[in-house]
Amino acid sequence: MPKIDKEQKFFDFSDYGRSPAIYLSSLFKDTSLTPIHVTLAFGIIGLISAYSILMEYYFIAGLGLILKSIVDAMDGELARIKERPSYSGRYLDSIFDSTLNLIFILAISYKSTSPLWLAVIAYLCIQLQGTLYNYYYVILRHRSIGGDTTSKIFELKPPTAFAGESQTTVNILFKIFQVLYFPFDWLMYQFDKEAYRIRQFPNWFMTFISVYGLGFQLMIMAVMLSMGLINYIIPFFIGYTTITILFIGIRKLLVK
Repeated sequence: MPKIDKEQKFFDFSDYGRSPAIYLSSLFKDTSLTPIHVTLAFGIIGLISAYSILMEYYFIAGLGLILKSIVDAMDGELARIKERPSYSGRYLDSIFDSTLNLIFILAISYKSTSPLWLAVIAYLCIQLQGTLYNYYYVILRHRSIGGDTTSKIFELKPPTAFAGESQTTVNILFKIFQVLYFPFDWLMYQFDKEAYRIRQFPNWFMTFISVYGLGFQLMIMAVMLSMGLINYIIPFFIGYTTITILFIGIRKLLVK
């Protein structure tokens, strides 16, 4: 099932991994590889990238971040191709994303001139940026005819597990997911409570805010690492957060 219908498709700067992910997923359609295996794989790739940062193999680390984005998109595509939806996989994917973001930032802080307290602020900023993008994207998907409605703005209780997965596992992963994401979801809702009333976000607006998607964030890190700009990564992402004011302002003024 597509996340949104064709009329609402927009150019997504953060989704460059989608096409290769679809192709790779098709190769594994009739194998025993599961979406959970793929999720674990991108977690391992992320850890290798963080290790590469610590070893000062910055170009390799950058390639790893791009590869992580591709494999990150692959687990969802494989689940759709095999028709094996999983809440466990979905929550594990999000937990890995948040945890790896923190690990990347801590590794960058350790090898750069940015202190630990600034790294923590940068991590929070990165999460808030991603939340802004996801907030509007989830609303768009709910408004889309036949779109994906598995994600919600607020998830207050664990969903019923799909056949073949453990309800206990879903419950545990859901609680971890809530701790990592609910504060940012709540904050974004406070910033723009009326957004959920919008019938359709224009494509240009979604393209605009896709620069806050995780894939594009990792690409920025990869480019800056490859260019030897590691000392500027943490200050950049803190400053990058100021654009949220612009995005929210545009939504309130122009998208109604």
